[in-house]
Amino acid sequence: MIGYINKCECYVHSLKKGEQNQLAEATIIKKIGDNLYLAEYNGVRCTAIFNFFTGYFYVDDLYGIQIAGGADGDND
Repeated sequence: MIGYINKCECYVHSLKKGEQNQLAEATIIKKIGDNLYLAEYNGVRCTAIFNFFTGYFYVDDLYGIQIAGGADGDND
């Protein structure tokens, strides 16, 4: 992956219906760890991982929300 500001089709956690994942456009902003990325979906900054088997990013906009100055995604 060259340059991390990248809009792409990603699986988004909040759009999951039952066991069926849904694709939506999100922005991958930067790499923040081993297979851990900072992403933005609908104005919310959150974590994402890349699944090499499917070739898609999985954006966690429910439990991986990033607070300004926070690095662990804990929203409590």
